[in-house]
Amino acid sequence: MGELIGLVGVMIPIVALTIPIIAIWTRHQRKIAEMQLKATAEQAAQYAVNNTELEERVRVLERIVTDRGYDVATQIEALRDARKVEALRDARKVEALLESREKEVR
Repeated sequence: MGELIGLVGVMIPIVALTIPIIAIWTRHQRKIAEMQLKATAEQAAQYAVNNTELEERVRVLERIVTDRGYDVATQIEALRDARKVEALRDARKVEALLESREKEVR
């Protein structure tokens, strides 16, 4: 019987000290869960915005393809040809400028 009283006498302070530790640990775990929830919500909002932007871009591309038909490749080639023509014009202008300066120097 004396051993039981001694065991109870030891267990009471241990339990008394363990209860606040468990309470602090539980609060800490709750705060961590709230922070993770907030971070997850922010990430979901960012994904939603990004998804909306991508959907809008796809709509624009679909509109381009369906409104103008499949003439996009032809338009791209026309732009490339226009760049080549502009490059040739610029090269001829430079040549003409150099020739005029050579004539001035002579």
